[in-house]
Amino acid sequence: MTRRSKFQSPTGMHDILPRDQQYYDKIYSVIEEIADFYGFSKIDTPIIEEAELFERGVGLSTDIVQKQMFSFKTKGGDYLTLRPEGTAPVARAFIQYGMQNRPQPVKFWYFGPFFRHEKPQAGRYRQFYQFGFETLGEQSSVVDAQIILIFFNILKNLKFKDLIIGINSIGDSSCRPYYKKVLAGYFRSRESALCADCRKRLKQNPLRILDCKEEKCQPAISMAPQILDHLCDECHQHFKEVLEFLDELELPYQLNPYLVRGLDYYTKTVFEIFENTEKGKSQGALVGGGRYDNLIKVLRGNETPACGAAAGIERMISIMRQRPMGFRRRSGPDVFLAQLGPLAKRKSLKLLEEFREEKIQVGELLGKDSLKAQLNRANKMGVKYTLIFGQKEALEEKIIIRDMATGKQKIMPVKKIVKKLKKMLR
Repeated sequence: MTRRSKFQSPTGMHDILPRDQQYYDKIYSVIEEIADFYGFSKIDTPIIEEAELFERGVGLSTDIVQKQMFSFKTKGGDYLTLRPEGTAPVARAFIQYGMQNRPQPVKFWYFGPFFRHEKPQAGRYRQFYQFGFETLGEQSSVVDAQIILIFFNILKNLKFKDLIIGINSIGDSSCRPYYKKVLAGYFRSRESALCADCRKRLKQNPLRILDCKEEKCQPAISMAPQILDHLCDECHQHFKEVLEFLDELELPYQLNPYLVRGLDYYTKTVFEIFENTEKGKSQGALVGGGRYDNLIKVLRGNETPACGAAAGIERMISIMRQRPMGFRRRSGPDVFLAQLGPLAKRKSLKLLEEFREEKIQVGELLGKDSLKAQLNRANKMGVKYTLIFGQKEALEEKIIIRDMATGKQKIMPVKKIVKKLKKMLR
């Protein structure tokens, strides 16, 4: 076996380098501000959950469970999974901590890494970041509209343009079973026109066929019966109200009768948000979500209506990189501390803490002893003042202040330097 010359990050997983952090920070700050306004509390669930949580909640027939989960058995025999999505863990926490006994609805948002074993491609990774909003304990259609509005506003605040909402209703346990029979009958007569995966889906859950992206299946899908023609009165009324709210908000949407999303827990409203350009459509949805009124019950909790959505952060960043974002530049230090000799180095650590407590940012090269190297760094940082703290100064408890613009220097007691610089920097 040949040895690799150096280690690399695992396939489909990537480092978030310092130059990339500004994008994550920007997205996080926009999310946090909007979440605070709408009264959503942040929740962090474990990265690892019981595999059964996703098998029951997301659905055994879904691609996530069948193909994409990173699952393993521990030495103790526990069957665990790296979380592939955020809604089922939030639902589990809702049940575990008895949140159905709190005033309803309970509203959460989250931001963090998720894992799916799929073929890596642009904007799609095996370890990826998502953020999501979930409202649990409210069945009113206004919640569906508010979740859509929240994500629309987040994207708008991040300078995404020409946004369009694709929306559909997939009914509930009253009307969906009959539609699935109608759909199954339609696709059985066209089974030869389906890809291998969709032929399996036909036996397990024909709704999944509508979510297929294979070119071969598109002609059959485009002519399939539409669920909007088979909704019960309650689902029809709920969906009508959601659309009326979107009209009132003047949010742009398109009815997509074949939008089903890829997870079994959805009921009634499902939606996606994408940029309404050819490139935007080819890149796929930025946001996906909908109502999931049965999930809590499926996970052995009380029947609890709920609605939520999530967005992939890497996909958003890949688009944001191509546009001017106007990041606020971080202000650099106004002061540099140059130290020479072991005693000055020891005392410098404490001096730096005094500056930190007074919120004065100070540059330093504590590992260097060359005054020339330190002054060069101070020049590159563009500081106003450099403090020179040598062995002699450390013994006498004094320090030299150099004005970097004029080159003038003066000596003063170390114990007064923080107060003095605070005045000089005002």
